[in-house]
Amino acid sequence: MFIGRRKELATLSNHYAKNEFTFMPIYGRRRVGKTQLIEEFIRDKRAIFFTSINKGTYKSNMELLSKAIFEGSEGFPVFNSFFDALERIYELAQKEKLVFVIDEFPYLAQSDESILSILQQFIDLKFLKTNMMLILSGSSLSFMENQVLGYQSPLYGRRSGQIKLLPVDFQTARQFAPKLSKLDQAVMYSVTGAIPKYLSLFNDSLSLDQNLTSQYFDRTAYLFEETNNLLKQEFKEPSLYQSIITAIATGGSQMKDIKGKTGEESSTIATYMKSLLDTGIVKKEVPIMDKPGSRKTIYRLEDGMFRFWYRFVYPNVSLVSLDKGKMVYDRIKPQIIDFMGETFERLCIQYMWSIYGDLPFAFQNIGRWWGNNPDLKSQAEIDFIAHSEDMEQAIFGECKWRNELLDKGFIEEALEKCKMFKQFKQKYYYFFSKSGFTAGAQKFALETGNIRLIDFKDMFE
Repeated sequence: MFIGRRKELATLSNHYAKNEFTFMPIYGRRRVGKTQLIEEFIRDKRAIFFTSINKGTYKSNMELLSKAIFEGSEGFPVFNSFFDALERIYELAQKEKLVFVIDEFPYLAQSDESILSILQQFIDLKFLKTNMMLILSGSSLSFMENQVLGYQSPLYGRRSGQIKLLPVDFQTARQFAPKLSKLDQAVMYSVTGAIPKYLSLFNDSLSLDQNLTSQYFDRTAYLFEETNNLLKQEFKEPSLYQSIITAIATGGSQMKDIKGKTGEESSTIATYMKSLLDTGIVKKEVPIMDKPGSRKTIYRLEDGMFRFWYRFVYPNVSLVSLDKGKMVYDRIKPQIIDFMGETFERLCIQYMWSIYGDLPFAFQNIGRWWGNNPDLKSQAEIDFIAHSEDMEQAIFGECKWRNELLDKGFIEEALEKCKMFKQFKQKYYYFFSKSGFTAGAQKFALETGNIRLIDFKDMFE
């Protein structure tokens, strides 16, 4: 069953409806659903769908492309070159409306350096005379952004639009297991990184505990081997990548921390880190309102599945391999509430965008902040700050995934912490809680006036 992606499908349909040549690059990390999106879109259309292969030779890719063009008919001829294959596609596109898809395009382009230039020539000289639709899809974010969309690319300026496919939002993720409680759906959203492929593995006729045990702590489960498989697909030497990911998953957010945990030099880590950033596994962050080169730069695991796997499964691989997964899960289960803290911050920011029109002002930017508090002479963190373009208004957000009610004392501490931001003339405070708020906190918020309390049970309804 295909879930979500309505905006992306509408975008593709709008371009397809035009009586002219259209070119749509689609890119995003592995398993995010690019192929499923394209297959859903072309389901009722005349299409040639070709998937190039990782580390495949030019010849092997031409064989597969030929098979796609001739729809696998017996004794189909094999084109010797990409030029000849495109010539055939041009002939077909002159006769009927056609969608031509190259899935995992970076693999094809890497098999021969002339691919991009040949494609550019066909677009300019031939495809523009047709009303065909060309879709290039890829999982290599850096390749798609630089070699397909970038200024230096032969294809630059020829696209009709582009779709960067991201993990699904929480409301969409909930549709994969609608019978689970919203709290359990939040955990599911977190441990899968909101990736459709992983979400589809959850069975809502089972409890959350049963799902997590069967998907992560079983040596035969799909997700038990998934991180290793992804790293092997992407990188030639996955072992150091694993060390860096483990260092981040266990609290090493700064370069010096990662260096200490891995024992590698900063220059080596920086080289490998670039690849992890390009694949979307790791995210580089600076505090909101800081410049990109800030000394406060930290690294976080952007992918929730990697974050969960390397924090809880990786240290227990041997036990899971010995079929002790249930015992391991029972031991780590109490730690999941702490694991959820980072995800809840993201959900709260997602929620802020969903109520954007109902906020006291239209914020220009939103994000986490950390640094030194000169008033309190201590390090401080704020889960998010949303500020106006003129830097006169700000919303300070605190997001707590705890089993107990948030009390007045916590709110007062947070307000005291935010006094250091004297540049904002108007300040608003949004507090988010998994479990709700005490009567004292509610009374204090009502009396103060610029404080809003948001219970998770009331979010995304």
